[in-house]
Amino acid sequence: MRLTFSRPSRHAMIVIAVFLGMTAPSLGWSLDITEPPPTERRETVSLADAAVHALQHNLDITVSRHTKESRLFDITVEQAKFDPTLSVNGQYNRTVNPLNRPVFGGTGASLGQITTFDQRSTSLTFDASTNLITGGNFDVNYAPSRSSINQNVARGFLFNPSWTGGLAFTFTQPLLRNAGIAINQTFIKVAQNNAEVEQHVFRDRVMTVVATVEQTYWELVFANENLKVAQAAMKAAEELLATNRAKAKAGIMSIVDVLQAEAAVASRVEQVLVAEKTIRDQEDQLRRLLNPGEDELRQDVRLTPADSPVTFLEPISLQEAIDTAIEQRPEIAQAKKNIESGELNRQFARNQLLPTLSFQGTMGLAGLGADYGDSFTKNFSGDFYNYGAGLVFSYPLGNRSAVSTYNKRKLEAQNAEVALTNVRQQIIVGVREAVRRVQTDFKRIETTKSARIMAEKQLQAEQERLKVGLSTTRFVLDFQRDLATAQGNELRAIVDYNKSLSNLARHKATTLDRYHLELS
Repeated sequence: MRLTFSRPSRHAMIVIAVFLGMTAPSLGWSLDITEPPPTERRETVSLADAAVHALQHNLDITVSRHTKESRLFDITVEQAKFDPTLSVNGQYNRTVNPLNRPVFGGTGASLGQITTFDQRSTSLTFDASTNLITGGNFDVNYAPSRSSINQNVARGFLFNPSWTGGLAFTFTQPLLRNAGIAINQTFIKVAQNNAEVEQHVFRDRVMTVVATVEQTYWELVFANENLKVAQAAMKAAEELLATNRAKAKAGIMSIVDVLQAEAAVASRVEQVLVAEKTIRDQEDQLRRLLNPGEDELRQDVRLTPADSPVTFLEPISLQEAIDTAIEQRPEIAQAKKNIESGELNRQFARNQLLPTLSFQGTMGLAGLGADYGDSFTKNFSGDFYNYGAGLVFSYPLGNRSAVSTYNKRKLEAQNAEVALTNVRQQIIVGVREAVRRVQTDFKRIETTKSARIMAEKQLQAEQERLKVGLSTTRFVLDFQRDLATAQGNELRAIVDYNKSLSNLARHKATTLDRYHLELS
């Protein structure tokens, strides 16, 4: 099925216009539609207050802040690998075995029957170890113990029960792979770099939120000023309608001119309604950025911007803007830290290509006595001791895993350097475009201002012609519409210029400087 629409005849248009004119009073066009309901609450907000409030309560800022803080724990995790470890192990063991042969020093030369060998031991082991920043490991072990056997086979034992004590020191130090302070601090430094990167990510997020607040704030300013333009156009149409009705009543103007004026008033009312809705939408967008809380967001709060847009040209140097952006943009700092981390990972992977060669040294003291005190004294007397040293060497044949990891880390380091070059190029192009936008939008202010002045003069001239009967209502309405359009274009150019200044500050990473804000 196809629907076909035909153009209405002039007679039909007049009938429709008459109907609209007759029903216009019942539609309430004479009411002040901008008057707020009694439940509304108005608040005046400045751009600086909005920016600070957004930083304090914005949800994206909160998430980014928590992520930044979580990176600090990664540093502690890597540093904790060198924390000492203390362990305590207590054991009690009893073993009852039948003897099938004599025990030297415990039984006679021969056994006439099965003899029970009942041995009991109690031990307590203290062990403390730590990984050294050089890659080595140091371990201290102290293990006193008590042992006893049943009395019927205890002949020949010096002490029953007996106390023994053992103190052992063990030191291991790699000489090739994993040797050295720099290698063993690799992942601590990488974690520190990641924390700094997250700090720059947080700063970038803060500037993004502030820039978004600025863009939304200026759109709200435009919506409010555009409403004034729409209201002025509606008022001008209503005045023309009143004049035409008076002339039509006096018989010096046709009903067609009255109908045209009424249609124009209806159109202007629609524009005012749309402008009002746009203000409400922009207010909600700004309040959403400020994150007032769900209960507050449910309330009907009207925001009134306190700041006016600037219309003067700020001095801009393209090269200076590029240099400032290269120096302050968080992306540059992130890319540099990624290069540093990539180089650290590459050096660590290169170290893993080496074979394992470790030095091991041990030293111990021993003691024996009838009680713990006697055993402890003899343990630390130095009469009974042991020591030893050696080297341990190992190397996996082929070592393909280490070689592949090294090649991977080398490519990642190269990619990090390429990423820095790419970021610098993007920043330069972005700053150039932002500067051009500022300059273009400022020129638009001058041109739209000239167009608005000309529209005012044309409307004034056409109104004078209408008074002497040399023009028609349609022409006057057309010039009224052109003036409203010119006023809207001028407002749009002014707001766009302020948004462009905000965009340039974002590209230069000086957004926070405009409000004298510092991140701690």
